[in-house]
Amino acid sequence: MTTQQRPLFYIILGTPGSERRSVLVDLIADGLGEGDCALTFLHEAEAGSEFDRALGELRTWHWEEGRITAEIPASISDASDAAADKQRFSHIFFVAEGAGNPIDQIEAIKAWITPFDVEFARVITFINCTLANRHPQLAPWWDACVHFSDVVLLSHRLGVPNKWISDFQEHYRSKFIPALFEFVKDGRVKNPALVLEPQARRMTQVFDENDLDWSLARKLAPDAEIEFGIDDEEDGEKEPGDDVDGGPVPEPYFERRANGARVIDLPDIRKFLGKP
Repeated sequence: MTTQQRPLFYIILGTPGSERRSVLVDLIADGLGEGDCALTFLHEAEAGSEFDRALGELRTWHWEEGRITAEIPASISDASDAAADKQRFSHIFFVAEGAGNPIDQIEAIKAWITPFDVEFARVITFINCTLANRHPQLAPWWDACVHFSDVVLLSHRLGVPNKWISDFQEHYRSKFIPALFEFVKDGRVKNPALVLEPQARRMTQVFDENDLDWSLARKLAPDAEIEFGIDDEEDGEKEPGDDVDGGPVPEPYFERRANGARVIDLPDIRKFLGKP
C-alpha cells in the first residue's frame, strides 16, 4: 500500500453471536491482497473471542453520550507527509455494538469518521436467521440495517425453514433493495473479495461523497443471491434517493421529532437477545 492510498472503511452491523468476527477473519485472510494491512475497532462491551488475534491491529471504541471515541492511528488522523512513516492500513473494520441501536451508531460513526483520511467502502450486515425467525417483531430492526447496507450476510440458518429464508429475501427483493445478499456457511462466505468490493449498493446516500449511481446499483443487483427488477419507463417514476429537485433526500432514519425522539423508532433488541 502506498502512502497516497486512503484505507477503505467498513461498518459491520449485526447482533452478538451472528458470526461477525469469524467471517471478518475470513474476509481479512482471503479478501485482502498481499501487503494489505487491517485495523479493526471493537466496542468495549464486546466479549473477547478466539478470532480477535486474527483481526489485524485491534483497537477499542467507546460510546460516550451519543458520540464515538477511539484512539486513532496517526496515519489516519493525519493526512500530511509528517505521518507518511507511520503504520499504514489498507482496510479498517468498525464493528458496531451488536446490542445497540444501529441508527444511533451509524449516525455517530458518520460524524466520527468524516474528518479522517479514509475512503468509505461498505456497510455489511449480519442477519442471525434463527433470531429473526423466532422474533418477527424485530423486522423493523433488520429493515433499518439493510437500508444502510451494501452487503447482507445470512448466518445461523440451521433449523430455519427454507421458506422463511426465501420470504425474508423476497421482502427486500420486492422493495428493489440493491444490496448483495450472501449466505454464511461454517463461518465463511463464498467470495470474500466480492463482499469487500467497495462498490456502493446501499439505499442510503449518507456516506457518499457524490450522488449514488442508481442505474449502476440496479445492474449490479442480479449478482446477488436474490434478483431485482424495476420498470424504469413507468410515467412519473423518480430515481430512488432523488428529491423533486434532483438532489439527495434527507435520510429518513435520522429524522427526529420536536421532542428529540426519532421519527422511525426501532425495537430494543436487547430484550430479545438470549431468549430461546
